[in-house]
Amino acid sequence: MNASDPGPQGVRQDDDGWRAAFLTVYDGFEQLVALVLSALIAVVIVVALIQLVLGILPLVVGGALDVLDHGVFQALFGTIITILIAIEFGHSIVRVALRHERLVQVKTVVLIALLALARKFIVLDTLAVDAATMAALALATLVLGAVYWLLRERDDRGKAATARAG
Repeated sequence: MNASDPGPQGVRQDDDGWRAAFLTVYDGFEQLVALVLSALIAVVIVVALIQLVLGILPLVVGGALDVLDHGVFQALFGTIITILIAIEFGHSIVRVALRHERLVQVKTVVLIALLALARKFIVLDTLAVDAATMAALALATLVLGAVYWLLRERDDRGKAATARAG
């Protein structure tokens, strides 16, 4: 059979080679993008951490940090959770860059969204937000939690089936 003859599914052999070459180039492009994004996120995390330390250190040394003050608590933990969200986001991209995973996993995106909503609830001024907005945020959290649970259950069942088979 020569290269221009159709293969078993009607696809010519040279088409398969072209597709494989394209996917190899695109995989390299994908990896490059993931590495650049990882570096940019690392810079953002470092800058945010430095700003957090420089903002809190004088308050701690001067004895002016009152974490029982609701505004201080909101600002402090809002910033900390923002950094944690960035770390989780960066970690998911690093896994792609290092080829531990092919794509950013949906479960990770849902987890990051849940973290962002948790941050929103921490920094939310309940006196300035109407009940409908609060209910919408609560519903979004509930739905994302259910989606995360379903994804985790699917993954756990897949791992259990693999363990039984192997």
